[in-house]
Amino acid sequence: MRQFERDHIHSMTGYTPGEQPCEPGVVKLNTNENPFPASAKVFEALRDFDAASLRKYPEPDCRTLREAIAAELRLSEAQVLVTNGGDELLRMVFTTFCAPDSFVLSTEPTYSLYPVLAALHQCKFVGVNLDDGHGLPVDLAKHVRDLAPSLVLIVNPHAPTGRLFSLQALGDLARAVPGVLLVDEAYVDFVAPEQGHDSVAFMAEHPNVILLRTFSKGYSLAGLRLGFGLGAEALIAPMATKVRDSYNVDGVAQALGLAAWQDQAHRARTATRIRRERTRVREALIARGFAVPESHANFVHATPPAGSSAHDLFLDLKDKGVLVRYFAHPGDALRITIGSEAENDALLNALPATP
Repeated sequence: MRQFERDHIHSMTGYTPGEQPCEPGVVKLNTNENPFPASAKVFEALRDFDAASLRKYPEPDCRTLREAIAAELRLSEAQVLVTNGGDELLRMVFTTFCAPDSFVLSTEPTYSLYPVLAALHQCKFVGVNLDDGHGLPVDLAKHVRDLAPSLVLIVNPHAPTGRLFSLQALGDLARAVPGVLLVDEAYVDFVAPEQGHDSVAFMAEHPNVILLRTFSKGYSLAGLRLGFGLGAEALIAPMATKVRDSYNVDGVAQALGLAAWQDQAHRARTATRIRRERTRVREALIARGFAVPESHANFVHATPPAGSSAHDLFLDLKDKGVLVRYFAHPGDALRITIGSEAENDALLNALPATP
């Protein structure tokens, strides 16, 4: 009943997840899931998992998985925090570093969970518009100086545009931010190796930076809910020892996550396949008159040709059994997840053939 609900909870709007259809045969290109199966090692680990062990609590601090992540990335275990999806890491960051009435900054648009978490923690969320080329806002530094935010959140590669912000620009931002800079790298597994995007080395140079990573996208484990954070020990320690829920990651997730992590070759092959399809879909859309900026994620941001409505296309595709995501800002555009070859063919066949 209303009298028991806290005022700020009553007044806020909750997070709306992407549509998850129940009917078979729908081509689902709306929530940036990986269209290809996880590593065979994951299936083996699931088959071999000792269900009798579920009577006991799992490793409370995910020690085995943390050790594997730290070893691969050449970090100390104290710099790794494993979480129940990337969203749990975000919640812990807010709880640990953001006092009520403090400012939280991000771009506009951004991941729609950020303002929800800010409202839950009674913070003041400010979204600053990307520049005309979908780059970091030109006045972001001014907002940082004026507001002294306790937290700045940047999705990189960016969603929904797919833009990859340079580590040099992020370094300038990290030096300006008086609080924590969280770089949300949910889509970093789809950045081509030739980009030389070494954000772990970048993080080591900036003690106020936390990197968010997830097994949902690159490792095809969205249904498992497993993520992790990387940062200086001074940032990770309070979250790990004070804020983290006890036994926050279940034993099945730890075992399957470890199996996925130990098959980096599979992740790399899948990412290559998705990048190849990303190029094909982008070129096909451009040929039909769409404006599609280069993407470094597992989706593309497509603005329809003049005279066409992205919202109308979104509804038409849905009627044809193809789900994509509609965005009114920036522009009137569709965010289209890169699916399998067959799913991408279904999308292209459902769209108008000519500009």
